[in-house]
Amino acid sequence: MSKLLDYARTAKVDIVLIGAAFVWGASYLAAKQLTEAGSLWGMMALRFTAAAVILGFIRAFRPVKFSKADIWVGSAVGVGLATVMTVETNGIHLTSATNAGLIISLSIIFTPILEGWVRKFWLPKNFFVAAVGAVVGVAFLVSGNGLQAPNWGDALMFGAAVLRAFYQVVQGSLTADRKLTTINLTIFQTLTAGVIFFIVDAPGTVRAAFSYGAKEWALLAFLVLLCTVYGFFAMMWGIRRTSASRIALLQGTEPVWAVFIALLFGGEQLNWVGAVGALLIIGSCYWGLGIEAKARLARAI
Repeated sequence: MSKLLDYARTAKVDIVLIGAAFVWGASYLAAKQLTEAGSLWGMMALRFTAAAVILGFIRAFRPVKFSKADIWVGSAVGVGLATVMTVETNGIHLTSATNAGLIISLSIIFTPILEGWVRKFWLPKNFFVAAVGAVVGVAFLVSGNGLQAPNWGDALMFGAAVLRAFYQVVQGSLTADRKLTTINLTIFQTLTAGVIFFIVDAPGTVRAAFSYGAKEWALLAFLVLLCTVYGFFAMMWGIRRTSASRIALLQGTEPVWAVFIALLFGGEQLNWVGAVGALLIIGSCYWGLGIEAKARLARAI
């Protein structure tokens, strides 16, 4: 009976996190259109600051006192988030979308390696086979336009993949076994990131706020409400209930959702190689999630 309850709880977490992966996959198209309309940093400052304000309003219905741990852990996680997104965004700017998508997916492999080193608990070898399978699937999925010769953007994307893995492991470690409130943490996470992006480009933030039309504000609302308020709250909630390795695998489905949205709304097409890649990602992630769940359950007994 207890095993059934554990699997039910795991399934609940997975559904919430797959939802986050879906909206983050959809965010690429929206973010691309917004960066063409104004400052990238300004867009991110507006996105994360607005998310923090909305989370604050939501919290007002069931206020829980901010603890010192909520403040410093949430702020630390926010600094990490801003760092990862800065490196990743600059890498995407300097290299092709194909190279970027493939290289950032390496975090699927780096995360369990770092988590195993930190927690002194190694997942079975089959998990890493599944992780490699997911990365190969990403390579197939994004290879339609071919790979470009390596450049500094690729180096930044490699660094971003390592930073993303490190960020997830540290976030899990900072929030584990502490009396913390998820919404309080997420408020300080998003607020800290928003303030950092505003400092980077305050004039661009102001110009973006005054130059956006109805379309841009609608796209920003999508990024704020679904991709940030829901997405980062789901991530903070989920990482306190599962492992960073499991979250990395679930995030590995992001490219699939990104392509799905691009097909529906961006007018893009998917060839048979890309379709094989999408199936390989989904199959590898499903296999890896089962391995991780059994290993974590066995450790808990």
